[in-house]
Amino acid sequence: MELISLNLGRATVVDYTDAEGGLTGSDKKPVAGPVRVFAPGPRGAGASGVEGDAVCDLRHHGGDHQAVYAYAREDLDWWELELGRALPAGVFGENFTTTGIDVTGALLGERWRVGPDLVLEVASARIPCRTFQGFLEEASWVKRFTQEVRPGAYLRVLQEGEVSPGDRIEVLHRPEHEVSVGFWFRAFTSERALLPRTLAAADVMDPRSHEKARDYAAKYGDGGGGV
Repeated sequence: MELISLNLGRATVVDYTDAEGGLTGSDKKPVAGPVRVFAPGPRGAGASGVEGDAVCDLRHHGGDHQAVYAYAREDLDWWELELGRALPAGVFGENFTTTGIDVTGALLGERWRVGPDLVLEVASARIPCRTFQGFLEEASWVKRFTQEVRPGAYLRVLQEGEVSPGDRIEVLHRPEHEVSVGFWFRAFTSERALLPRTLAAADVMDPRSHEKARDYAAKYGDGGGGV
């Protein structure tokens, strides 16, 4: 299990985002490292947890529960075949391109050591947006990305450290619940009846997601009668 690419974005003006100033940091490029990774602060104030990486729309991105975005090279390879185009590391806006680790199957609360010091905790999945679609220039991309359930994982920083491409990834802890990155993604996108079951990972969920799942459970019960 390895970090094969470390990717940073710079703020760029585009015409496919409604972020202030039309800025996005979606176009991330590989860097050599080492790069410091840290807890950036609460959502709405903190941006990226990867030093030198631009996060421009703090309404929806950045903060402690989205400090790092990881995507598997294996999933990028799968999408290359589906889309018929090359997808270099960083093209999905990921900070960490990984190999050998099942990112979609990772459990919320799972802890990874990356390199000698950095400790991360799996916090949620990436929800696609129109900026992502505009950057890739793929028709109906939000719908297609959602249907395939290969979302990549957001991670928060438990212990800061420096990382470089080639650093080993080690799973330090896996909780005993069912709420994987893929499960969480389905619950918050296409299968809302699963929302009450995500509360098994309530202690590591970001406050907005926790509130949404709790309110849904209060309305429909543990069975999630609504759709």
